[in-house]
Amino acid sequence: MVAFRFAIVSLLVTSSAAFTATPSLTPRSSSLRMSDGSFDFDVAIIGCGVGGHGAALHSRAQSLKTAVFSGQDVGGTCVNRGCVPSKALLAASGRVREMRNAKHLEELGIEVEGEVKYSREGIAAHAKNLANRVKGNLEASLVGLGVDVIEGRGVLTGKPNEVKDALTGKIYTAKNIILAPGSVPFVPPGVTVDEITVCTSDGALELPYVPQWVAIIGSGYIGLEFSDVYTALGSEVTFIEALDDLMPTFDREIAKQAERLLIRERPIDYRTGVFAAEVTPGVPGVKPVTIKMIDAKTKEHVETIEVDAAMVATGRVPNTANMGLEEMGIETQRGFVPVNEKMQVLTKFEDGQVIPGVYCIGDANGKMMLAHAASAQGISAIENIVGRTHVVDHNAVPAACFTHPEISMVGPTEEQAREMAEKEGWELGKSQGSFRANSKALAEGESAGMAKVLFNKGTGKVVAVHIIGLHAADLIQECANAVAAGTTVQELSMMVHTHPTLSEVMDEAFKGAVGMSAH
Repeated sequence: MVAFRFAIVSLLVTSSAAFTATPSLTPRSSSLRMSDGSFDFDVAIIGCGVGGHGAALHSRAQSLKTAVFSGQDVGGTCVNRGCVPSKALLAASGRVREMRNAKHLEELGIEVEGEVKYSREGIAAHAKNLANRVKGNLEASLVGLGVDVIEGRGVLTGKPNEVKDALTGKIYTAKNIILAPGSVPFVPPGVTVDEITVCTSDGALELPYVPQWVAIIGSGYIGLEFSDVYTALGSEVTFIEALDDLMPTFDREIAKQAERLLIRERPIDYRTGVFAAEVTPGVPGVKPVTIKMIDAKTKEHVETIEVDAAMVATGRVPNTANMGLEEMGIETQRGFVPVNEKMQVLTKFEDGQVIPGVYCIGDANGKMMLAHAASAQGISAIENIVGRTHVVDHNAVPAACFTHPEISMVGPTEEQAREMAEKEGWELGKSQGSFRANSKALAEGESAGMAKVLFNKGTGKVVAVHIIGLHAADLIQECANAVAAGTTVQELSMMVHTHPTLSEVMDEAFKGAVGMSAH
């Protein structure tokens, strides 16, 4: 789950790094234009999250008659219950952490008299207001471009080219249908959620109260970000992770740095290799939440703890139930819809046949569960609909975790890259840059962190980049562009970076890859 910051502009420019073709500045020709009347729409999009929105805008740019079935949820998870409001919570709580860090402020020559206080209601309102504002911008952009926004949820009828509005029962026809239903939080068996004392990310974003002690089940992106919010606002946190390592999907070197910066220096402890087998809600201030843990391997009882609140951050599952997939002959796996590289829906994952005129983008196809990846896939689907073959390069799609400091990455982890190199017969190169000697980071008093570039020694092409440090989420875009364009470390090492900026951390890494030194 990753954020768009500038409402419409960011949503329109999503994942440009994933597109290998150079876009024209003039309208391009295609074999498909405004509906000739045989269908109600050229394109009908089921779902109005970031992916559906991106697809709709690009569809209208091709002069296609377009409808979006919003399901009364314009903006989807990202805008209403994910990327956008979570960034608002992180921004507000981050200010609180910064202003309460007397040592850091003293180093900058700043003194704060009295206690730094915050309003829980005010912070929650900031998140809600931001989400509503971005949602309004999205809807306005659709209407302004002539997209028909249908409020009900779209459901396949089982007949080709048909979509039913679940709210009214009316059936519409479309030459092409794009499924973009998004995802919902996954709640493991045995966990009872009340969205007050035991909540998913949906409930946690409401910030109903700030618990003294909160257990976070799962230590991925979502769990890490909420640990950042809770500890900044005064909570103690316990991570419960089923795998043997914290942050199991992260590059191991970066994960170790993150453990030092984001966990050890904060009121956080953890249990690894255990399942939260039973989680029973409590009553705020009256009755604690009870969590029974079992060993992930032996399934034997290990420990039972009582906390003020628990947050379930165990990932997300496709929101594809009850939308008529079975009637169309589509076999899903754990709810995920099978697609080919053109985003065309297949009848099944193994040796499936293409279902003509049906596409699936975003979390529902499981290729990469990121908002900007969904938008990139939506744009790609439209390109394929109009006859311009296009494939999204998912290895060039960046990701970020908006903790303080931030973590970002593009491409495989170092462990995965080494396996790739060994399997494919090439040598992996590695070079690092540090925030410790960066003038801008030192000026901010935020010099912790590192960046590492992984590259093919034979070709010089960048394979992956991993960063932890100040504004890492912004620094990764240059690297994602390099992966997408096939830029070599030799070329990057000769590109000029502004001084003094954080981008010089990357300059150091690029130069180091070819034996040069950065000042």
